[in-house]
Amino acid sequence: MERHIFQIGNVLVSPDIITEEFCCDLEKCKGQCCVEGDAGAPVTMDEIMGIEDSLDEVWPELSASAQAVIDKQGVAYTDSEGDLVTSIVGGRDCVFTCYEKGCCLCALERAYRQGRTGFVKPISCALYPIRMKRFGDDLIGINYHRWDVCMDAVKKGRELHLKIYQFLKEPLIRMFGKEWYDELCEFAKQSGWEESNS
Repeated sequence: MERHIFQIGNVLVSPDIITEEFCCDLEKCKGQCCVEGDAGAPVTMDEIMGIEDSLDEVWPELSASAQAVIDKQGVAYTDSEGDLVTSIVGGRDCVFTCYEKGCCLCALERAYRQGRTGFVKPISCALYPIRMKRFGDDLIGINYHRWDVCMDAVKKGRELHLKIYQFLKEPLIRMFGKEWYDELCEFAKQSGWEESNS
């Protein structure tokens, strides 16, 4: 069955968001999405301010290399496509990566979860594997980004029968609001697509 992009509010939604299954499996992947790739995580100016407000709290948990990068260029830079992204170390690791029991974690999120800061992490990180693209007229597109480092997450999602939009309930509500998310759930239910993932 052919499925087309649909729109909820000002958001264009790829059908994959409600048909594909996904659930991060940190024990298997060890947080590779924070260290693989050739650019940092997309950020907004407001998020940069939130990161800078949290910087003193997380600074001791960052590597010396990350601290040097931040000292030189700040917490973010403009990448080759003209987007603001978090600074990276050695062309790959996000400067806010830290390690615990062999797993790569986000120092920003850990500090937030421990009640030490008020900023959790960039919404682009929280929404992964959803990628956002902004168009004119306040229009936003969201799409499923497939990446081989996330194959264990796909496997776990299938075992749990957990769709992407269900796994990302909290960040989707954070980004678009509860009313929008409820409308997305209703569309998923009415369309019947999520029941026939083929």
